[in-house]
Amino acid sequence: MICWGAYHGPVAGQGRKYELKARAEKLAETRQRIVQATAGLHAEVGPAQTTVAEIARRAGVRRATVYNHFPDQRDLFAACGDFSLSRNPPPDIAAALALEGVPERLRAILTAYYGWYRATARSRENLQRDRLIVPALDAAMTVRVDRPLSGLVDTLANGFAAQNDSAAVRATIALALDFWTWRRLTGDGLSDEQAAAVMVGATEAAAQQSSARTGGTT
Repeated sequence: MICWGAYHGPVAGQGRKYELKARAEKLAETRQRIVQATAGLHAEVGPAQTTVAEIARRAGVRRATVYNHFPDQRDLFAACGDFSLSRNPPPDIAAALALEGVPERLRAILTAYYGWYRATARSRENLQRDRLIVPALDAAMTVRVDRPLSGLVDTLANGFAAQNDSAAVRATIALALDFWTWRRLTGDGLSDEQAAAVMVGATEAAAQQSSARTGGTT
């Protein structure tokens, strides 16, 4: 005799697992819509002008749903940062870092970063502007933008000023990699390549001045 009850447990368990999976997928899809809506608003009007009401409207959810997924503003900024970087990742500079000539290395990296800045200029300008007045945004950008760039600056500065450890060289490279430097130079009519060449020249001048002061060589 077949005991039907022996099969009820596994079938019921499978149904429960399916329901949990479907719920998790729905929650993930809702979260993604919220992140995409927020990222779009950041690009259009900037984080400071982005409201929860507009995020909810664009994502097709209630305001309470936005808060349920992101009770802390820092979490939303972090998720938006991950989303934006996944769509527009930083340039791959591995080949540039392998170049033997230090000025050529810097020029290649600056040209790559300037191209990235151009491709993401609108949203990047909004973010850099609004971080001055939105502490949670500033904290997120410190982790995702400032720290990686600081590490790159150190690497490049070591190549230019290995003998001198010049603060001026590091400061010039940091200035060269700054978004607003690119914005100003290209705003004055320079191409990305021309802007990179200008900043390489400025860095070489800083290295030469440092070497002259210390009696070393770059």
